[in-house]
Amino acid sequence: MTVREWDPRTAPDSELQSLLETLNAVLAADLPDDPPWRNDHLRPYLTETMPSERRVSWVSQETDGSLSGMVNVLLLGGIGVLEVLVHPGMRRTGLARRLVATAVRRLFAEGFSSVGVEVVGDTPAIAFFESLGFEREYVETRSVLRLSTMDWLALGEMARGIAAGYRVEYFPGGPPDDMLEAYAMAKAELRDNDSGDLELRPSSYDARRLRESLNTLHRRGMTPHIVLAVHEKSGAVAGLTEVVVPAQHPTRADQYDTIVVQDHRGYGIDRAIKARMLFELRSAEPRLTEVQTWNAQSNESMLKVNAELGFQPDREWCEYGADVGELVHRLEGI
Repeated sequence: MTVREWDPRTAPDSELQSLLETLNAVLAADLPDDPPWRNDHLRPYLTETMPSERRVSWVSQETDGSLSGMVNVLLLGGIGVLEVLVHPGMRRTGLARRLVATAVRRLFAEGFSSVGVEVVGDTPAIAFFESLGFEREYVETRSVLRLSTMDWLALGEMARGIAAGYRVEYFPGGPPDDMLEAYAMAKAELRDNDSGDLELRPSSYDARRLRESLNTLHRRGMTPHIVLAVHEKSGAVAGLTEVVVPAQHPTRADQYDTIVVQDHRGYGIDRAIKARMLFELRSAEPRLTEVQTWNAQSNESMLKVNAELGFQPDREWCEYGADVGELVHRLEGI
């Protein structure tokens, strides 16, 4: 078995297929209720990044040519973000440590001092990263909504339950350019709320970066759906919710940000925009069966809204961080 740097842009189709099989084996072992991934747009999913970001990848290749593991590191801002994938049959062989050691040595060489990783609760990855000295920094709850269980009549009441003076608009693919500035101003509400999140999936807070982010999603085969609540008198975006449907698992959508601007809270906006989104998804994405969302455990108001919509808590989703120099020292010789 060899570990080598790997470029998914030029990798042969057979290696992409082998990596997909390893990914689905990991899902079957650790998240058996999650839908398996498909090869649709897998190559651009692994290669496309924002203009200010870079991704470097390494794979472990067996003697038969199959890929038994991968680590990639996303270089953004002042932090490197790890993703580690090891076939269940190769666990406890030292492969994961070898992959992590390879990635953190690159981070150290490029002058990064911090590294983060998302770790799914109740999986072997928790004990693995803690054994390396990673510390838990932030915890979210993942919840899943199954559309087959929806009470659509009740959902319709929620969608209409918004105070006068606001209109709700749906934008498949993303809002038009003339709304990006107002959209960005609403997104800044999230930036100003210091939740302790390591920003491993940073949001965009200005119009130019928002357009770049939407374009990147499309290139990666991920279709954004946006619902906005607009304050009719001022034209300001009072609330927004974002859902992305990946081509790689089109039956389960990912909820991104849901924000209600402070001055517009208490008018039923959060329920209304999320309910409207579910109606739009039912029409726009006929293959969709589930939506998954992540919320900080301290965000009681949004957890309550999600429960009313029918989301069921599923897993903890944890962000871990470590000092790159300490990791390099700890993994020396691997």
